[in-house]
Amino acid sequence: MSRKYFGTDGIRGHVGHYPITPDFMLKLGWAAGMAFRKQGKCRILIGKDTRISGYMFESALQAGLSAAGADVLLLGPMPTPAVAYLTRTFHAEAGIVISASHNPHHDNGIKFFSGNGTKLPDEVELMIEELLDTPMSVVESAQLGKASRINDAAGRYIEFCKSSVPTSTDFSGLKLVIDCAHGATYKVAPNVFRELGAEVVVIGAQPDGLNINADVGSTHVGQLQKAVVEQGADLGIAFDGDGDRVMMVDHTGVVVDGDELLYIIATDLQERDRLPGGVVGTLMSNLGLELALKTREIPFVRAKVGDRYVIAEMLERGWPLGGENSGHIVCAQHTTTGDAIIAALQVVLALRRRGQTLAQERLAWHKCPQVLINVRFSGDRDPISHPDVQAACDSVTGRMGGRGRVLLRKSGTEPLVRVMVEGDDEKQVRSLAEELAKVVAEVCA
Repeated sequence: MSRKYFGTDGIRGHVGHYPITPDFMLKLGWAAGMAFRKQGKCRILIGKDTRISGYMFESALQAGLSAAGADVLLLGPMPTPAVAYLTRTFHAEAGIVISASHNPHHDNGIKFFSGNGTKLPDEVELMIEELLDTPMSVVESAQLGKASRINDAAGRYIEFCKSSVPTSTDFSGLKLVIDCAHGATYKVAPNVFRELGAEVVVIGAQPDGLNINADVGSTHVGQLQKAVVEQGADLGIAFDGDGDRVMMVDHTGVVVDGDELLYIIATDLQERDRLPGGVVGTLMSNLGLELALKTREIPFVRAKVGDRYVIAEMLERGWPLGGENSGHIVCAQHTTTGDAIIAALQVVLALRRRGQTLAQERLAWHKCPQVLINVRFSGDRDPISHPDVQAACDSVTGRMGGRGRVLLRKSGTEPLVRVMVEGDDEKQVRSLAEELAKVVAEVCA
């Protein structure tokens, strides 16, 4: 069934524009409370990132949940994967994250986790959508939900992250620069690595409600590159606003993306005989990653773009590792969802085990040139199915002569068509991507 509100990663949009409004959030809180009620009561956690609108939406959701008879546990600013973890450990019926991930402050959104710390089943999302279209009611006064705050949430999550590496782990002698994107990891991420012995230099950790993801974080790594070189650090780690994406920078300032980090983790697990099965990537994963894993005899499959599809494929196959080139990496042996801090820990630990630098590890395989161009569109039209776009795709594919691939897809979180061309000739790949993007832009105009 098609969804009216939920996209591939919850509900997201521009603050003040329906449905990212206080009145909708009130109703959404009520609908969620009604959907999760068991024997008349339920308990739901709420976490958020650092954007200013989080205060407003937190209050609205809390009121709606209370009206449905749901007790609320408030976490404050907390990474998305921390909410998944704490939802499990508090045996809550659900967790809610108020975040628009890597988007600017003027966007916001809602993500849900089940009591198991996983994305909601389709039937629960559909139940919430159905309730949103029904009149809101309020339980009897004696049945209203109560709200309380978990004051030690950050400490609990820090200990959980540290538990993903052996207790003997010691990062002494390692100098790291950590970019928290002025987002939800600003308190916990530096402490995790400091408590494991690393020397940590922190940037992007002064959130003011408006600067989340602004020229910092995993989607804007320029400041991190500069800081790593200036500080003489061993490597840099960049998180996004809600802490489920990670990118790295080696000591020379070169960016290391999610595909490369996934390869480091996968080969480390294989060497320690802890990789049953293989690795799940996406349609956007670099062809070079697939070929490199093949040489190591590590199976690789592609899921649709989006961590929920990666996780679904991992669960179906019983595989422990998956991720996206954007930096969503799921280490299922440790957690139930993409967790940037835990993924970063696995990479750093693998480097220490091998006695290798990040620069040396990123040269272990050859990335095929891949050009991605975003084309903005408006309205409900589907530019990808337009005959002119389809003809252009066929033309580009034919001219690559079987030495590359073309992918067009609509973003699940923004009104963008992502045009990707990949092949073995960088000049040709860029030229063909620009040509194809121009056709898409003309159709979208």
